[in-house]
Amino acid sequence: MEFIDSTALSTALPTLARAFAVDPIHLKLALTSYILALAVFTPASGWAAERFGARRVFLSAMAVFLLGSALCGLSRNLEALVASRILQGLGGAMMTPVARLIVVGATPKARLLSAMGWFTMPALVGPLIGPPIAGLVLSVAEWPWIFYINLPIGLLGAIAVMRFVPASQPQRDLGRFDTLGFALSAAAISGVVVVAETAGVGLLPVWFQIALLAVSIACGLVYLRICTRTGRPILDLSLLRYPTYRASLLGGALVRLGIGASPFLMPLLLQVALGWSPLKASFVTLTTGIGVLIARPFAAAGLRRFGFRTSLAVFVTLTALFTAAPGFFTSATPMAVMMAALLLGGFCRSNQFIAINTIAYADVPESKTASASTLSAVMQQVGLALGVSFGGVMLHLARGSGGGLTPDRFVLPFVAIGLVTLLALPVYLALDKDAGATISGRAKSA
Repeated sequence: MEFIDSTALSTALPTLARAFAVDPIHLKLALTSYILALAVFTPASGWAAERFGARRVFLSAMAVFLLGSALCGLSRNLEALVASRILQGLGGAMMTPVARLIVVGATPKARLLSAMGWFTMPALVGPLIGPPIAGLVLSVAEWPWIFYINLPIGLLGAIAVMRFVPASQPQRDLGRFDTLGFALSAAAISGVVVVAETAGVGLLPVWFQIALLAVSIACGLVYLRICTRTGRPILDLSLLRYPTYRASLLGGALVRLGIGASPFLMPLLLQVALGWSPLKASFVTLTTGIGVLIARPFAAAGLRRFGFRTSLAVFVTLTALFTAAPGFFTSATPMAVMMAALLLGGFCRSNQFIAINTIAYADVPESKTASASTLSAVMQQVGLALGVSFGGVMLHLARGSGGGLTPDRFVLPFVAIGLVTLLALPVYLALDKDAGATISGRAKSA
């Protein structure tokens, strides 16, 4: 439900722009507001699950997500939609991390690998079927049904959780929640994303943006000073001393900053610039999801044969090229060529992310795994949010003052996000050639 919702909304952005009578570029707020809420509230999910019980927190999160979905469908302007998406993000921030804790806690160690394989299926299937579902819905119904479709799915899910998931006992001796760290990190993340989202498009005065950025940086610096003195910091930055984890965090953030704009730019290119229907556009973009799905069986074999450093360097380079490729799509480009480029892009992107998500835990002690997972999740969402903002700014610059969204205006945004993706290459090349050999199954070099 969560992954379908995100990809379905991307397909519906041009329709929402017409319904709200706003500039399509401003609809990026509907994407970044949700991602920002995920980044801000995800750090609290682990503590809340342990303190109040995972099943109780998960059901509460589903209820909040469904309420946000209903309010999204009832929105009649961009401001109301953004507020509802933030509420959705609050629920989403608690759903996936807490669900992971439920699966890990209820599964015997011998079956954990198989269980986590099933757990990752929604992340693959959701983006694959989200666009065509959105295209079909928009062809037979009004746009609010993009959000209303969550309600029956969520209610069935809640019934299943109450029926099959055992209740977990809350832990009373966790110690105090890192309230100060949470507030400082939330202020720092929110301020940076808001400034990036509003830069260059005239939504906020320049003086206010500068002041907000200064406050955000100040909050971040204060957090850096106090987190080392906190027994259980909300974001454990000491994990950055592990080279493989540091490369995963930095490289992954740069790649997500690059490709994060694609779900925002592609619907505008296909539906606005090329004039396609949502249904036609969705069946082209779903080939990215097919590429992601195909890559799964090949990733492990590639890592065993070539190791992490080589695999990451090759696939991030190819990901950058295929990320930039849609910028050269025109009305004369055959649909088969578009679908092939998106398919290969999804294949390369999936190989890159499988490798970088796996190597993150190569050197992290088991006692720090939960903290490493939380920090990674936050950085992933920040990278995606900044990516959408960056893509919007590039499109605004390419369009110029009062210009239309014609295909040639998309060359600069797509090339720019491709180049940002390529910035991860030096990070990966700096890894030791035997980095992650203990988990890839590749023999160490002599």
